[in-house]
Amino acid sequence: MNKINIKNRTFSNPKKERKYSKIPGILYGKNISNMMFEVGELELRNTICKNGEHGMLEIDYNGDVHKTVIREIQKDPIKHKIIHIDLEEIPKDENTINTEIPITFIGEDLVMRKGGIIQKEKENIKVKCRKDNIPENIEVDLSNIKHGKSFKICDIEISQDIVVEEDPSTVVAAISSQI
Repeated sequence: MNKINIKNRTFSNPKKERKYSKIPGILYGKNISNMMFEVGELELRNTICKNGEHGMLEIDYNGDVHKTVIREIQKDPIKHKIIHIDLEEIPKDENTINTEIPITFIGEDLVMRKGGIIQKEKENIKVKCRKDNIPENIEVDLSNIKHGKSFKICDIEISQDIVVEEDPSTVVAAISSQI
């Protein structure tokens, strides 16, 4: 797990922070009070590229290390740059956490070559798992789904160590034919 350094916010205006390549954020949790911080944009982007947008981060605040999970990343809708991050501290005494895992769809090109249209219903799945066992993503292979059929949460093959906390009949993606 990568460790990133954070500092208390020095600017009260988030636009000024971003101007100086600092991303504003907030750290919260059960055992700590909310803390507004700033982190270097390049350092944060590199870490997110390695861990994913829903992964765990180890942060260093003045020598005090916290294990956190990324709860939300806000991005500029045009430039797609990170403009804010929310982190939740994982208490040391807890072994399991609730989080959302992003879905990665594979086989999309094969479905489209066969004349199918993919309608993605979900981007993330809510799960409960050990804090050291969070997968980067959950793969959903759409290549074998016939036109007019759907792929549900119950169809996903997932480790026994991970508990899905959503209705198993929830549709993840549906395939329809072009008219």
